[in-house]
Amino acid sequence: MKNVYDILTERGFIEQATHEEEIRELLSTESVTFYIGFDPTADSMHIGHFLQMMTMAHMQRAGHRPIVLLGGGTTMVGDPSGKTDMRKMLTQEQIQHNADKFKVQFSRFIDFENDRAIMVNNADWLLKLNYVSFLRDIGRHFSINRMLSAECYKERLETGLTFLEFNYMIMQSYDFLQLYKKYNCKMQMGGNDQWSNIIGGVELIRRVEGASAYGLTYTLLTTSEGKKMGKTESGAIWLDPEKTSPYDFYQYWRNVDDRDVEKCLALLTFLPMEEVRRLGSLEGAEINNAKERLAFELTNMVHGEKEAKKAQAAARALFSSGSDLQSAPTTEVARVEMEQGINILDLLVKTGLTSSKGEGRRLVQQGGLYMGEERVETIDLMVTDKEFTDGTLMLRKGKKVYHLVKLI
Repeated sequence: MKNVYDILTERGFIEQATHEEEIRELLSTESVTFYIGFDPTADSMHIGHFLQMMTMAHMQRAGHRPIVLLGGGTTMVGDPSGKTDMRKMLTQEQIQHNADKFKVQFSRFIDFENDRAIMVNNADWLLKLNYVSFLRDIGRHFSINRMLSAECYKERLETGLTFLEFNYMIMQSYDFLQLYKKYNCKMQMGGNDQWSNIIGGVELIRRVEGASAYGLTYTLLTTSEGKKMGKTESGAIWLDPEKTSPYDFYQYWRNVDDRDVEKCLALLTFLPMEEVRRLGSLEGAEINNAKERLAFELTNMVHGEKEAKKAQAAARALFSSGSDLQSAPTTEVARVEMEQGINILDLLVKTGLTSSKGEGRRLVQQGGLYMGEERVETIDLMVTDKEFTDGTLMLRKGKKVYHLVKLI
């Protein structure tokens, strides 16, 4: 049977490892308890989290035990890694609400039955700490000089790093120590931006327990141009269908750059690598078949087969100018309102196709807005019920973003 380390390497996950050969040997000889931390800063996880969930799923399928660590305590401080300014402060009630949402989403991807995975919250130990005792017992193991050399701190020194955030590395390291003591957790995994924090935990366990612990980082989900994937003009791609509809989720993956298809299939699906390479090698119009497969596989995993099929049918109908548009993003408007007429810019904001009138104005002026098959030529256009066919009107932004307006 293939070692999970080789599986993760082949699929493009692994970026850095504290002890590569030792980790590979460990994963081939015993069932390893490992953890990944998730700070619940929002009420849903996004596609960046999904990459981490896939890492956990691969590990669990290979017989290892994941610990999902919810950062109820660390979220009150905020990780400075990759941030240009201080994170918004949340109340304990907000953090708990978000953590509860995370738990529901995790249950779709990780099996928690019969202790095959564990979910814990670091608020259980961090919020009970005695500050002076913590400094004496834990803080003495950390060198300020080494901490300041870490990328997560170096990038912030010029713009300003608060003492609050400076504590984050110590707190995350302490998490690893606690999980080692409670669950014999020997490995921490995380995004490549967590490297310095992970090393801190590995070193702390060595100093306090005299034991070996390991760290592994995986690639961040970026496009071929190096930009973070999962962001759109309207914001992040969320896993919650109330925040990103299954249709919009499907369409995001259906429209990824040709160069990113193979990487996304490898990292975000369980398709065999032979199939991933075959689909990734398609060229010309055929690459759209690979994109459809990617979009369907991901939507199926996140939202279920029923929603995936609905999104696929709606997308195909739109591309072929078909009539089955029930699953397309839809805004209902009162018939009486449309009898009086509404300015096209107001309609764009109302449907969410643009976030502001200014954005809508630029869209029209650049020739990127269509009503039906006709390009909208003026920002002064008044849309009335006369433009609707059978009570519906299709708006299109650019080549691929559709929105249905329906009279009620």
